Amino acid sequence: MGKTKKIMILGAGELGKEVAISAKRLGQHVIAIDNYPLAPAMQVADQFEVIDMLDAAALNQVVKKHNPDIILPEVEAIRTEKLVEFEKSGIFVVPTAEATYLTMNREAIRDVAANELKLKTAQFTYAQSFEEFQKACKKIGFPCVIKPLMSSSGKGQSVAYSPEDLQNSWQYAMEGARGDLKKVIVEEFIKFDFEITLLTIKQKKGPTLFVSPIGHRQERGDYQESWLPIPMKEQQLLTAQEMAKKITDRLGGAGLFGVEFFITDDEVYFSELSPRPHDTGMVTLISQDLSEFDLHVRAILGLPIPEIFYYGPSASHVILADSQNSEPPQYNGLENSLIQAGTDIRIFGKPFTRKYRRMGVSLARGINIDDARKKAKKAADSLCVK
Repeated sequence: MGKTKKIMILGAGELGKEVAISAKRLGQHVIAIDNYPLAPAMQVADQFEVIDMLDAAALNQVVKKHNPDIILPEVEAIRTEKLVEFEKSGIFVVPTAEATYLTMNREAIRDVAANELKLKTAQFTYAQSFEEFQKACKKIGFPCVIKPLMSSSGKGQSVAYSPEDLQNSWQYAMEGARGDLKKVIVEEFIKFDFEITLLTIKQKKGPTLFVSPIGHRQERGDYQESWLPIPMKEQQLLTAQEMAKKITDRLGGAGLFGVEFFITDDEVYFSELSPRPHDTGMVTLISQDLSEFDLHVRAILGLPIPEIFYYGPSASHVILADSQNSEPPQYNGLENSLIQAGTDIRIFGKPFTRKYRRMGVSLARGINIDDARKKAKKAADSLCVK
């Protein structure tokens, strides 16, 4: 690996914070960037900057100032064309500048998956005006799933069950869109049995590795809880792994990818892909010796990953804010959250709240998945954030 690397994290939220911690544990120098001060990763980084990452000039200036060896994009709201320039200058953009562009835009990654690689996906189409949107939903049929082309953590995602839902779904998608791209994808509603995140580690040297598949549940288009392992047929898992390897090989580079699938009794559907640690993967903070953040950092630094050791059935559950615009947030009930054996809490350190904002996560291990999920939920419910 050579000398200590300067790693610039573009997006200093809770996922970026855990990446920064993993990098610091391995002696790396971390610079955290976000558009507001005191973002979680800034609290553990060596240096930080507050800029609008959609401002090409500001992004260029901060990269020139710090001259990082590695750039880790952790959010969608980035001027991605600048990443191509940085990569050409010799900076390692994780996993690659092209992969970052493709995966930050649902249209681009879906076209690669479905049209180029021929992976099985739900039927889909696009719209960039309300009139186009109405026609798209009629073409796909009801119910249908609506997502902004650029968003994070399920923001702006909804299900329209009839034409009467379209105005609200369109407005919600526009409000949840990241960046300056106001366009949506309309998808066929798949009646899946369950959905998984398959964390896929592409190494600089060595084979592609997979974390045990993670089950998860969403509300309001956002992750609420996740658990590991999720029981599934061997052939379903092998199919998902084959599809994940195929698309991550196409994207190239190195690092951890969060690849999402819908699983039915007889089919595996590719859903989405993130070229970085995934929110549902926070369960790995308690389920194993190397979390998704440790695995990501090892992969980008070219360090060996000889094995992933699992501790047993594990779960995570989000801790959401109860109130709007509380600054600083107040946490009540921490002693009750930690009373159960085999549980832990991560407070992200966000400087202010808004209704339903993810402020932390509870973690639990149990004798089985149901036990772990119940313990994680109880721990989360015992902590009040205002």
